[in-house]
Formats: sequence, structure tokens, C-alpha cells
Amino acid sequence: MSQNVISLRLPDAMKDRLDRLAGSTKRSRSFLATEALTEYLERHEWQIAAIDESVLVADKGVFTSHEAVTDWLSSWGTASELKAPSPDIDKKRQ
Repeated sequence: MSQNVISLRLPDAMKDRLDRLAGSTKRSRSFLATEALTEYLERHEWQIAAIDESVLVADKGVFTSHEAVTDWLSSWGTASELKAPSPDIDKKRQ
């Protein structure tokens, strides 16, 4: 895997924190920065993918009404807990 060098500006306090963490973990600043960026990218890529998928689902126009969801949530923890409601609104058919 080829590697590239990038530079970035850090506030003094952040650089100091990175230096302390590098020292206490016996890792390089580069290693820690790469780990942090990897986690950041994975989290945000997952989030964007989930949003894109949700938009596709929403564009189909099939939803569960507020009332059905409220009834379901209100039943949680009771003796007569309801199953999750099925979609009961189809915007494409209206």
C-alpha cells in the first residue's frame, strides 16, 4: 500500500495532547493521527451511507403513521406490549 504525506495545522494544545499520547502509548504521532483519521472516516462514511439509504427508502413514500408508532411506544413495558407497527401510509398511492 502506497503512503502519502500530508501536513495540517494543529492548535498548540492539540499538538501537546498528541505528543503526550504518543509518549504514553509508545506510538508515533503519525500512527495516532492515521488511527484517528481512519476512525473518523469510517464513522462518517457509515453515516452518509445510512442517510443515503434512508433517503431512498423515504422516496418510496411508504411510512408508519405517528399514531401507530406512538401506540406502539406507549405499550412498551406493559403487559399488553404491541409488536412494531407495519407501514400504514403510502404517499405514492395518494
